[in-house]
Amino acid sequence: MKQLLFNLFFTLLSFASTLHLSISASPSKLNPLLATDSASGEISGWVFNGLFKYDKNGSVTGDLAKKWKFLDKTRLWVELRDNVKWHDGEPFSSEDVKFTYELATSPKVVSPYTSEFRFVKKVEVLDKLHLIIYYKKPYYKALQTWMLGIVPKHILENEKDIMRSSFNQHPIGTGPYMLKGFEVSKNIELKANPNYFEHKPYIEKIIYHFLPDPSTNFLMLKRRKLDVGSLSPLQLERQIDSSFKEFYNIFEMPSNGYTYLGFNLKNPKFQDKRIREALNLAINRQELIDILFFSHAKVCTGPFMPNTFAFNERVRPPKVDLERAKKLLKEAGYDEKNPLKFEIATNSNNSIRLYTAQIIQYQLSKIGVEVRIKAMEWQAFLNTIVMPRRFETILLGWGLGLTPDAYSIWHSKNAKLGGFNLVSYKNPKVDRLIEEAQETIEIEKLSKLYKEIFRLIVEDVPYIFLYIPNSITVVNKKIKNVEPSIVGIMHNEIEWIKP
Repeated sequence: MKQLLFNLFFTLLSFASTLHLSISASPSKLNPLLATDSASGEISGWVFNGLFKYDKNGSVTGDLAKKWKFLDKTRLWVELRDNVKWHDGEPFSSEDVKFTYELATSPKVVSPYTSEFRFVKKVEVLDKLHLIIYYKKPYYKALQTWMLGIVPKHILENEKDIMRSSFNQHPIGTGPYMLKGFEVSKNIELKANPNYFEHKPYIEKIIYHFLPDPSTNFLMLKRRKLDVGSLSPLQLERQIDSSFKEFYNIFEMPSNGYTYLGFNLKNPKFQDKRIREALNLAINRQELIDILFFSHAKVCTGPFMPNTFAFNERVRPPKVDLERAKKLLKEAGYDEKNPLKFEIATNSNNSIRLYTAQIIQYQLSKIGVEVRIKAMEWQAFLNTIVMPRRFETILLGWGLGLTPDAYSIWHSKNAKLGGFNLVSYKNPKVDRLIEEAQETIEIEKLSKLYKEIFRLIVEDVPYIFLYIPNSITVVNKKIKNVEPSIVGIMHNEIEWIKP
C-alpha cells in the first residue's frame, strides 16, 4: 500500500513537469554508432543505454548489464537485466548486443566508434539474457568498450543503408527518454519512457531550445526560461546579479576537455616542425586564460587530463619566446618579406573559440605571422571542413572520458576519413606504445606507458594545447535531488523532481 501511494505521489508530481535545456547546434545523427558531434551525443545519450556506464564516483557499473564476471583474461560473461524494453515495446535481449557489435564493425558503418570494438573477437549468445564476449587479447578498457549505446536488431537488421537510414533521425532506444520530435534548427522534445527499467523519470518532458547564439542563451537564463545552463567566466564575474543567484544554484568544476589549435600535417608548410614550434612559442596561453576566463581555467600541457593515470606532470607548457620563434621561422624560410600565412577554421556558435582565434591572431602578428579566421555554423563546419579535412589549422575542443584512450585520436590508423585523428598525426613509436598499452592491465605499467605517449605527442607539436576551461553550470534551485559529481550534473536526472 505504501509503495502504491509513493508511486501515485510521484506520478502526480511529474505530471506536465518539463525540464528546459538549450542546445547550440542541431544534431546530425542520433544513432549512437554515428553520433560523433556533441549535440548528437547529448540527445542520443537520453535515448540509448550501453551495457555499462560510470557511476557518480567515476567507477564502472552496470547499465543494461545486471551481472558480469571475467571467466579469464579474454572472456567476459554478462547477464542482462530482465525488465528492459525498446521504446516500441519489443523486449531487449542479448541478440541486440551481438547485432550492435556486428553492425558497428561491418562495412555498412563508417564511424570512429568502430575502433572501440577492435579487441572484441566475437559475441556468443547463450540465451536471451546471457552472453559471453570474447576478446582477442587482454584489454584495459574491456568494460568501457560497451558503454556505447546498444541499437535494436529488430528494426535495423534489414536496413540496407545505415548511414542514411531514417532511424538516425527517429531513433528507438531503451533509454529513460523517447524522442518526440526532431527537425533541423528547431527545438527538440523528449518524453519520459513510462517503461524505463529503473523507473519512469519523475520529470515528464525535456525540451531542448535551439539557441545557436550564446547571447540569446544567456538572455534565456536571465529570464528564467531555462532550468539548466552554462555560464562563461565573464558572465559569472560581471553579468549576473543577486536575483540570478537566488533562482539558480551555481556549480563549478574542472571540465573533462581541452581546447587546441591543430595543424593539418598533410599540409607541406606544417610538416616542417620548426614552424609548429615557432607558433607554439609565440602563443601566450596564460594571456588567453586571463582575458577569456578570469582565472576559471588552467593551461593545458598535453593530450590527457590532470588527475588521471595518463597525465605527465613533468611536461611543462613552453615559455613564450618571441625571438626564438622568429629565428625558427627564418630558418624555415619565412621573414618580413615572405611572411607565414595561414587560416584558422572554427565554429561560429562558440564565442570563446572565436575570441581565442582573434587573440591568437594578434599574438602571432608579433612574430610577423598573418592569420585569417574562418568561422562557420556547426553543421557546415563539420561537413565541409572537419570531416573532409579541408583546413590548414583547426581550433576545436576535445572531451575525454574518465579512462583515457589514445588510440582513437593519436594512432596513425585513425588518420583517415571517419577517424578522430583529424590532423593526420603519425609517429611509429607512439603507435607501438599505444598498442602495448592496450594490452596492459597493470595500472602502474599502463601509467608509465601513457606518460611517455603524453611526452612524445607534446614533443611532436601536432597540436598547440591551449587551455582546460572550468565547467560552470547553473541549475534551477526548485529542482530536487541534484548531485554534482565527477561525471557531471545530469548523471541521475531520472531522480530529479521539479515541482
